Amino acid sequence: MSDKLDTKYVTAGRSKKWTKGVVNPPVQRASTVVFNTVAEKNHAMANRAKQTLFYGRRGTETHFALQDAMVELEGGAGCALYPCGTAAIANAILCFVKTGDHILMVDGCYEPTRDYCDTILKKMGIETTYYDPMIGEGIRDLIKPNTTVLFTESPCSITMEVQDVPLLARIAHESDIVVMLDNTWAAGVNFSPFDHGVDISIQAATKYIVGHSDVMLGTAVANEKHWDQLREQSYLMGQCISPDDAYLAMRGLRTMGVRLKQHEASSIKVANWLAEHPLVDHVRHPALESCPGNDIYQRDFKGCNGLFSFVLKQSDSKATTALLDGMSHFSMGYSWGGFESLILANEPKSFNALRTVAHPQFEGTLIRVHIGLEDVDDLIEDLEQGLARYQEMLSA
Repeated sequence: MSDKLDTKYVTAGRSKKWTKGVVNPPVQRASTVVFNTVAEKNHAMANRAKQTLFYGRRGTETHFALQDAMVELEGGAGCALYPCGTAAIANAILCFVKTGDHILMVDGCYEPTRDYCDTILKKMGIETTYYDPMIGEGIRDLIKPNTTVLFTESPCSITMEVQDVPLLARIAHESDIVVMLDNTWAAGVNFSPFDHGVDISIQAATKYIVGHSDVMLGTAVANEKHWDQLREQSYLMGQCISPDDAYLAMRGLRTMGVRLKQHEASSIKVANWLAEHPLVDHVRHPALESCPGNDIYQRDFKGCNGLFSFVLKQSDSKATTALLDGMSHFSMGYSWGGFESLILANEPKSFNALRTVAHPQFEGTLIRVHIGLEDVDDLIEDLEQGLARYQEMLSA
């Protein structure tokens, strides 16, 4: 088996025990699995956690193929599947906490992750402390005797700070704290979680793994120490996905390598163009020096993708509306990772209202873009015209 990533995209999860000799693992739909003998049933019972057909919620061979593929790509000992990325985050945390525990959550996390901590976990008597994504060694001061989970997200959602995950993981492990990472931006391949101290790597596979904006899916890959607990407690909480969605994720994997390369090349070209635009204060693309944590990105990441942000020099809601309303190739929409380009605006006050310690040090409107697979010059022209509308409204 090749260890080269471009080959893994094509071969991962395609063991003949799952494909039965055809190219793709067939879609195997099942709730009930039937047995002809007591011995067969007992064997399935004894091996139900070891990719043996037992009951639909434990998975079918279609699910097993996807789980194998994710482990081959990210490393680790096993992969749990969830109906969306938020479910993967929520359940992975819940598998390792109890009432009275304390967790450390990066202040730049995905907004639903924060909402989960502030509502569900709080209701369960689990305390959350938010920390600055660039905290470094200072994380020591936030660890309590009852801290059980350190949650990282790198780059952070929207503002794109790149965290020093290896440093944070090393410090957390000194206190036997479970280190989790939302690894969606790196698609599990541009940042190797288990080489950098992560215990559980979580993804919204909705994004680049599926790649076509038509499936909701979450994954959590765990190392050997934490795999059994993650698997069994996720199962007890009823987490499962449809085999059809698993199949579509497998199909997306086959082209993810070439898609990511194109997303990367186009996004860097657009980011460099934006960095020179007179209306732009700075660009928050992890591959550019202007992004917080770029030095960490250069050290730890193998590449990037199409998602980044840029900050305008001013904040004017009417001008921002003029920019957004007339786009030809960029659409407004939540999520990202598909073949299409997306754009959303965020005002500084929204960050200040949400965050507790990592307040962005800028005053202009932040624009988050996902650079899709359209011709990059068309995308630059679209942004150029949008910024011209923005300037015209400012001058009116």
